[in-house]
Amino acid sequence: MIQESFGTGNVWFCAYAMLVLFTGRLASQPTDALQPPGAPGGAVLKTPAANYLISPNDVVAIKVLREDDLSITARVANDGTIIFPMLGAVPIGGRTVAQAVEAIRELLAKDYLVNPQVNLMIVEFAKRRFTIMGEVQRPGTYDIPEAQSLNLLQAISMAGGYTRLASPAKVVVQRQQGDKKVIFKVDAKSMAKDKDTKVFEVLPDDTITVGESIF
Repeated sequence: MIQESFGTGNVWFCAYAMLVLFTGRLASQPTDALQPPGAPGGAVLKTPAANYLISPNDVVAIKVLREDDLSITARVANDGTIIFPMLGAVPIGGRTVAQAVEAIRELLAKDYLVNPQVNLMIVEFAKRRFTIMGEVQRPGTYDIPEAQSLNLLQAISMAGGYTRLASPAKVVVQRQQGDKKVIFKVDAKSMAKDKDTKVFEVLPDDTITVGESIF
C-alpha cells in the first residue's frame, strides 16, 4: 500500500517536472520567436482595403526579395515620402499599397535591379479623423476606421444620421489640398437613392456640413 502511494507520487512529480521544464524553455525563447512573421516590435499586420490610400504617419514595412539590405520599416513623413535605401525620398502617400509597390519596383528596376519583387505591408495606421457638423444627430470629430475607406453616407451614419431639419441634398465638404482649401457641394440624397451616382469618399481632415432644409 505504501509502495503504491509512493509510485503515484513519482508519476505526479515527473509530470510536474516536465511541465516546469517545458515552461522554462518557452519563457527562455526570444520574444521575436513568438511574434507573427513580418511584424516588427510585435505589431499586428492588417490588410487594408484595396482602395486605402497610404497616409502620413502610417508605418510601412517594405521587403525586396533576396535583397535583405533593402528591407526597411519606415514612418511616412508629412509630405508623403519615405527614405528608401539607394533611392532616397520616395513619395508613397496618397497611393494605394499596389501603387506604392509599383512605384518602388519601377525605381529599383530603372537603375539597380532586374525584375525586383517588392512587398509592402502596413504595420501601423495613422489616426485619421474627419469632422461633421450641421443637421446630424451627433456632430463632432470621428475616426476613420483603420485599413478602410469611408464614404459620405457612412460618415453621416456614424454621426447618427440626419435630424428632421436636414437637407441631404445640401451637403458641403471642405478639404485642404496643399495650401488651398477646396469646397465640394454634394447631393447625398441622390447618392443614397441612385446606385449609379458615384459615392463621395471622405478623406482625413475633411469637414462635412449637412445643410438645413428651408421647408
